[in-house]
Amino acid sequence: MINVNVTGGELSQDEINAYIDYARKAHPDKLIESIDIALDGEYADLTYHWQTVPFERIRRITGYLVGTLDRFNNAKRAEVDDRVCHAASCAKQ
Repeated sequence: MINVNVTGGELSQDEINAYIDYARKAHPDKLIESIDIALDGEYADLTYHWQTVPFERIRRITGYLVGTLDRFNNAKRAEVDDRVCHAASCAKQ
């Protein structure tokens, strides 16, 4: 369910659906949380609020792509601890 806030006038459900369809086509990789529509005469100012997408950091460690080290055994954890930093501003992760 998308929350739609209309200020400054009234819109038909067909017009609201058109704005929702426009946003979905323009940004197919995002999910709409809500829309603020501010009407000013014949102009409509649209503000879309998108749902946040969970993000997990992926790193390449000792030849493996991993998000966290929780599934590494003791030998792999030792490899991570023994890594050498080759950058001047490197911090151990």
